[in-house]
Amino acid sequence: MSEASPAAKTDVMVEARDLVKVFRTRKGEVRAVDGLSFSCHTGEIFGLLGPNGAGKTTTLRMLATILTPTAGSAILAGYDTKTDAEKVREQIGFLATETGLYDRFTARETIRFFGRINRLSDDEIARRTDEIFSMLELTKLADRRLGTFSTGEKQKLSLARSIIHDPPVLILDEPTFGLDVMAARAVVESIKLFREQGRTILISTHIMRIAEKLCDRIGILYGGKLRALGTLTELEKAYDAADMEEVFFSAVGNP
Repeated sequence: MSEASPAAKTDVMVEARDLVKVFRTRKGEVRAVDGLSFSCHTGEIFGLLGPNGAGKTTTLRMLATILTPTAGSAILAGYDTKTDAEKVREQIGFLATETGLYDRFTARETIRFFGRINRLSDDEIARRTDEIFSMLELTKLADRRLGTFSTGEKQKLSLARSIIHDPPVLILDEPTFGLDVMAARAVVESIKLFREQGRTILISTHIMRIAEKLCDRIGILYGGKLRALGTLTELEKAYDAADMEEVFFSAVGNP
C-alpha cells in the first residue's frame, strides 16, 4: 500500500470529531450532519446505516475532503482533512454513487487514466491493473468498452479504480446501490477481499442486510446524528432486538 503515514503507530485510521455540516438554502439552514463522532480501525469494515437524507453521503464527502466541515474535524491515516487534504487524498480510495465512467473507454484505459491522475508510472499502472483485474475477475473484460458493461461490471471497475494507487483506506458510498442481487453479492465479496488485505473500509448503506453481512461495526445515522454504535451483537443486545431492523427503529424512535 501507499507509504507509511502518521497513523502507522495506531490502529485508528479514520476519526471523526464532532463533525457538523450546515448547508444554506433559500429556505434557511439545513443541518445535514450534526455533531458526528466515531472512529474506524485498521482492517475494519465500518458501516454508516441510515435512510436517504440521513447525512451519510455528506459525512463521507467531508472525510474524503470533497466538502469542508462547518465545524469539527476529521483525521484519516494520521492526516487532518482540513490542513493536509492532499495527503488525505493520497491515503484514500473513494467510491461515489455516480460511477463517473466514460463509456467509450475500455476498462484498461479507464484504470490507466486514473493511475496517471494518481501519478503512478506506466509500469506501476500495468502491474497494478493486472493484479486488480485478476482479483476482481475483470481480466476478460479488460479491453471491452464500458458502454457494453452491465451495472454490476461498472461498479466492480469503479472499485478497481478506487484502489489503483493502493490506498490503506477505502470510503465507499452505497457500493451496492442500484445493483441486482448477483451483482451486489459480487461487490460485497470484493469488499471482503479488500479487508483481507488489511485495508480500513468505511461504507454507507441504507440496506440493513448489507450492514448485517458486511460490517464489523455499525453506526446508525438519522437526522444527521449518530443514534447508535456497535457490533451487530452489541446492538441487538442493547436494544433487546432480534435483527437490525428492530435495532434501527428502536434507536431512532420509530419515526
